[in-house]
Amino acid sequence: MKIENLTDLFVHTLQDIYYAEKQILKALPKMAKQTDSPELGKAFESHLTETEEQVRRLEKVFELLGEKAKATKCPAIEGILEEANELMSDIKDPDTRDAAMIAAAQAVEHYEITRYGTLISWAGLLGMKDAATILGKTLKEEHGADQKLTKLAESRLNKEAAA
Repeated sequence: MKIENLTDLFVHTLQDIYYAEKQILKALPKMAKQTDSPELGKAFESHLTETEEQVRRLEKVFELLGEKAKATKCPAIEGILEEANELMSDIKDPDTRDAAMIAAAQAVEHYEITRYGTLISWAGLLGMKDAATILGKTLKEEHGADQKLTKLAESRLNKEAAA
């Protein structure tokens, strides 16, 4: 896709996050199975359900733009998820692995927060109020997921890994 203006960049970034969300849908069940902590496993499973809805929202935004929902390969999310997979396979101590998975999941959340925040800003500038509203729902969920992970890490799981 040739990017000549902010609308083109918006669509490209939408395709980027669409790809990322699809990859996250594949990664979350694997992560949930690898956890030692039942609470962390439930958090990943819960976010899987949220992510499915986030994909549907992105498809709605594509529809509003008159665009076909299309994913553009995102090297950033691939790198984050590759690192998570390496950590899950390399770390044998279950408590340390849980701490690593939280850190990896938060890297994913922070990437998503950045992308959605940018898209919302651009949608506002481009007069795409409905798109901004839809994307705002997802941004709120991503912040919530990050906060849940922080709470799990700081309340217990990081301490267990340190012991």
